[in-house]
Amino acid sequence: MTKFSSDEKVQAVMRYEKGSESLKSIAKSIGIHHSVLLNWIKQYEHHGEKAFIKGYTSYPTQIKLDVLHYMNEFGTSVRETAALFNIPSHSTLLSWQKSLELQGIDALQSKKKGRSSMKKGSKAQKDQTLVEESVEALQAEVERLKMENAYFKKVECLSSKQGKITKQDKAQVVYELRNEFSVKALLQLADIPRSTYYYVIKAFGTVDKDLELKDMIHAIYKEHEGRYGYRRIRDELTNRGHHVNHKKVQRLMKVLGLKCLVRMKKYRSYKGTIGKIAPNLLERNFHAERPNEKWVTDITESKLFGEKLYLSPILDLYNGEIITYTIGSRPVYSLVSTMLDQAFCSLTNEDKLLIHSDQGWHYQMRPYRHALEKRGITQSMSRKGNCYDNAVMENFFGIMKSEFLYLKQFENISHFKQELSKYIDYYNNKRIKAKLKGMSPVRYRIHAQQVA
Repeated sequence: MTKFSSDEKVQAVMRYEKGSESLKSIAKSIGIHHSVLLNWIKQYEHHGEKAFIKGYTSYPTQIKLDVLHYMNEFGTSVRETAALFNIPSHSTLLSWQKSLELQGIDALQSKKKGRSSMKKGSKAQKDQTLVEESVEALQAEVERLKMENAYFKKVECLSSKQGKITKQDKAQVVYELRNEFSVKALLQLADIPRSTYYYVIKAFGTVDKDLELKDMIHAIYKEHEGRYGYRRIRDELTNRGHHVNHKKVQRLMKVLGLKCLVRMKKYRSYKGTIGKIAPNLLERNFHAERPNEKWVTDITESKLFGEKLYLSPILDLYNGEIITYTIGSRPVYSLVSTMLDQAFCSLTNEDKLLIHSDQGWHYQMRPYRHALEKRGITQSMSRKGNCYDNAVMENFFGIMKSEFLYLKQFENISHFKQELSKYIDYYNNKRIKAKLKGMSPVRYRIHAQQVA
């Protein structure tokens, strides 16, 4: 086989790096097998032009064992391992591997060739020095590669759990590997200042005074399936006897990587004036002194499994409780009329109720208006195209969609309806609100009745 100089090998690799020629075509043009060129490329990737400077092929037994151990432990191929350690031919590794398997460690010991010369002692001494330097460099390379693999394996483990790696995480990995490798080399690999490392490890011995609080915050967040932001979690902590500032809860949630979900848009049922428009008697006064004093209603659209679903609830402004709801595949009038019939069961003869909606066509219908008049209920409507006049209902739809619809996975429409029923029950009986003094709607109503 033709021998190639260092410059010729570099030129062949550069031709490949340009990307205009294939591996096989370059190898064929210079009269070598493409596997040889591939080995040059890998050597150049790891060592640059130094890879082609002629070295010594006499390796001590321990170096051979270290290289073979590295290949077995980290699963690198023979060619990749030869390139990593700048061993000119991968066949050398195959020979070591075969000798070790057949004859044991003794087969890896170097054998002296020829007769020992008494002349030219100074040259032999120089050669011995160069061999020793080459061996030391190879040993250093083995240690460096072991360190890199150990470091990145731990970093990768942390990354899969947390999603990102901080300087504190890097310092922790360095601290864990400090007994195996040089701290200086590890810090250089991690690319963090020495001062940062020592600042972090100094804090290792300090007890995290917020550890219990973090666990509680995470438990509340998980219990409510990511629906609570820092304010509501603060209120829930207060309910459990832990008074914490909301800013601290926000800071700890950021440390824990916990984030509340976002809101989405709602369905609009306005189709112009097709009946009678009622005046806006509510006038954004969303405060009610007692239950069944002010109700609000609306319809929202959702899409699941290629089908549209329409939800029509009634909400009591006294405590934000969902009185009742209906759901259907079409926004027909019966969706609203059935909802009314169900809601009327919650009323007593003493209740003087105002019910507010937008100007959707359902609420302009004569049957709807007559149903309210029959029960002595006052009708109120938002102004045209003004969603703020019914902001509480809009707010509920945003919460319901972000906490339930876009969070859960459903098997089919029937499963969705079952889960919706559970969510409404959760919303009424368990989900706390800041304006209700950290109580759920039902609990607030019962508490107010008991106090009265």
